[in-house]
Amino acid sequence: MSIKTAERNSGILPEDNVIHHRHMIAYQEAAKLCHGKMLEIGSGEGYGIKVLAPGVAEYHAVDKHATPIPPEVKNVVFRQMNVPPLDIFEDNYFDMVLTFQVIEHIKNDRFFLSEIYRILKPGGKLILTTPNIAMSLTRNPWHIREYTLQQMQAIVKKDFADMEIKGVYGNEKVMAYYEENRRSVRKFTRFDIFRLQYLLPRRLLQIPYDIANRLNRNKLMKSNSALVAKVVTEDFFIEKANETCFDFFVIAQK
Repeated sequence: MSIKTAERNSGILPEDNVIHHRHMIAYQEAAKLCHGKMLEIGSGEGYGIKVLAPGVAEYHAVDKHATPIPPEVKNVVFRQMNVPPLDIFEDNYFDMVLTFQVIEHIKNDRFFLSEIYRILKPGGKLILTTPNIAMSLTRNPWHIREYTLQQMQAIVKKDFADMEIKGVYGNEKVMAYYEENRRSVRKFTRFDIFRLQYLLPRRLLQIPYDIANRLNRNKLMKSNSALVAKVVTEDFFIEKANETCFDFFVIAQK
């Protein structure tokens, strides 16, 4: 396991169960569309590879950290690199580009999307997820920015005229966890009377945020293990996006 921060989860730690399945529903939905030559930008801990690689001819993956590749998957080429640019890839090469929970970390998000557009074939598709800021419980200092629905539409449309934005939602079990999490987070943030989390430089807050995030997840697991442990991927679903979805699920075509 190669988790570097609370931003990266493998699905192994029980306290990460809910966020893990929130990510897995996006992979399962993407698997219905993926084919041909595919690139995943931000392959993370590699848990999506098993879902997606069997359905494509070539699976290319990039991440700033080493991604463990499942040994049973044979068609994966991994490169450890920072993005953007994507200049190791030629124009009009990929049928699919998938990037989950990445764009919020990218300083030049416009360049990032234009590079994806460049390497996609005509008719190729981008599938992208990113958190909905309206549902975030606190500032995440690992994120350069988060988006509203209108901001997400505007930035994707600069390159992709043909696009649809769906959202990742949860059922009553997921929402019960979300509300319990909200209450727990408020216990941490109620002391921030000067709203320093929004004023201080991101880098100063990253390690304290990681520690508080991990403590909070552990606390939720210990205080109500059933609430955390019983959530499965099927408790999430994807529908047309609005301000109450957890993540935006963007499908855009070149």
